[in-house]
Amino acid sequence: MKNTRQTIWTLIALLITLNVYAKQPVKKDKVTNAPVFSAFTYEGTDEVYSNNPLKENEFYNPILQGCYPDPAIAKKGDDYFMVCSSFAMFPGVPIFHSKDLVNWTDLGGVLNRESQLDVSDCGISAGIYAPGITYNSYNDTFYMITTGFTGGLGNFIVKTKDPLKKNWSDPIKLKFDGIDPSIFFDDDGKAYVVHNDAPDQGKELYVGHRVIKIWEYDIENDQIIEGTDKIIVDGGVDLAKKPIWIEAPHIYKKDGKYYLMCAEGGTGGWHSEVIFKADNPKGPYIPAPNNPILTQRYFNRVRANKVDWAGHADIIEGPDGKHYGVFLAIRPNEKQRVNTGRETFILPVDWSGEWPVFENGLIPMEPKLQLPEGVENKTGQGEFFPNGNFTYKEDFSGEQLDYRWIGLRGPRENFLEKAASGIRIKPFENNIKEVKPTSTLFYRQMHKNFSYSVTMSYKPNNEKDLAGIVCLQNEHSNYVFGVTKKGNDYYLLLQRNSKQRFAKEVNSEVLASTKIDISKPIGLQVSAKGDNYDFSYSTNDSDLTNLGGVVSGDILSTDVAGGFTGCLLGLYATSANDAIVD
Repeated sequence: MKNTRQTIWTLIALLITLNVYAKQPVKKDKVTNAPVFSAFTYEGTDEVYSNNPLKENEFYNPILQGCYPDPAIAKKGDDYFMVCSSFAMFPGVPIFHSKDLVNWTDLGGVLNRESQLDVSDCGISAGIYAPGITYNSYNDTFYMITTGFTGGLGNFIVKTKDPLKKNWSDPIKLKFDGIDPSIFFDDDGKAYVVHNDAPDQGKELYVGHRVIKIWEYDIENDQIIEGTDKIIVDGGVDLAKKPIWIEAPHIYKKDGKYYLMCAEGGTGGWHSEVIFKADNPKGPYIPAPNNPILTQRYFNRVRANKVDWAGHADIIEGPDGKHYGVFLAIRPNEKQRVNTGRETFILPVDWSGEWPVFENGLIPMEPKLQLPEGVENKTGQGEFFPNGNFTYKEDFSGEQLDYRWIGLRGPRENFLEKAASGIRIKPFENNIKEVKPTSTLFYRQMHKNFSYSVTMSYKPNNEKDLAGIVCLQNEHSNYVFGVTKKGNDYYLLLQRNSKQRFAKEVNSEVLASTKIDISKPIGLQVSAKGDNYDFSYSTNDSDLTNLGGVVSGDILSTDVAGGFTGCLLGLYATSANDAIVD
């Protein structure tokens, strides 16, 4: 009995001890190889803006600079919402809000939860393509429809009653193939989905031959109605001319007629916008005699303030009762390279006659537009997104990080945490060349001429640790400018990663390196003048020293690196560094 009581008291004492320890705060291991970034500055200084100052009644075009392609737009009352493609960026489908089509507020991303979007294993130009956004007045609901080349998504929709609340539903997968879907809600309550697709099997006539297909849509069950599909455009405006890549369709209703607007020519130098008309949403559709209604393809390759690749448009009625079209286009640099990516532009649309036409969309585009009547230009003020030349500073002290900062293949919150003097990036065991989530906080390049600088406190443990900044077009075309360790010494290095077309392996080369003192924070900067990029550092908060000379921005352009994105400028950390100092 005595032994039994002793055993019981021993167990009780043990339980009390365990309970005491359980209530103690858990001490997390300090990550010693996680850099802290502070004092960030981005400054854009393009000549087109300094040479064309705004007058009181003007605003700049594009309205969204940098990689914001494939715009689509919807309205409810006097609220406008615009979405763009995001590919492997996270959150997915950036969305903006405006009251006047000039001043836009960044609402982040429609697909802002991992339950909505998994882009963890796709190349940067896969992921989410060409969203459409439509408001249905019958059920007071916004629909965002898009194609996901990741996670088995395919074509899907998400819905919300109020985009300002950022509470979009989880994806509802749709049962059709193809890309570039959009939803049209007719005034009789019926709904239709139109999209790009391949021709019927065995009927493809040439490379780039595509069709536009329509389905009836069941609003109650959120699904296309099987067996209702019909091809409404075969090839494009004139099949005999072998038009390529008819895509990005939108249906509008005006004066009792149905209008189908599409992009044609591919998202490159032959890009354009074309229009068709019918008496019924399912056709037959007759092309306008004056197609295309928007393009920049007919002009000299070299021209001042060049805008090119215009197309992939959507039309909306503006606050002044006139129509406006948003669309993508590019502004190449002096070597005709596309580093800022495909951007979002706007033009008035003259729809006073039978057919809509983009005003001044068939002549070389200008960098400025007249403000709609009654609208004041507030871009860059307060919460409104900037355009033109501007300076953006960030000390990372706010409660919420600005939405213009994005992750790649996963949420930024997975690797970020607040620090006393800035923001800490916890390094993943993936480097920038891998098709995996990277611990990189990205900001879009928005100018041909810019500087991008940050202060970094960092002490790598070994040569596998690296942190700094990165300029990235994709996983095999980028520059890495960061601090690592070799032996007992610390080095700053510049690595160029590139791949020849059709090559299997990425060619990685350390262009330059220097031993560096990391006892104090280091300043890092990348700046560009057109195609010329240079990387510099400072150890005294003032004097900048170049490393590696002037390097080419060729691999940061879509025309060299391929794909559909623009250059992303990142704050980067990794514990899988492979840039080795000789």
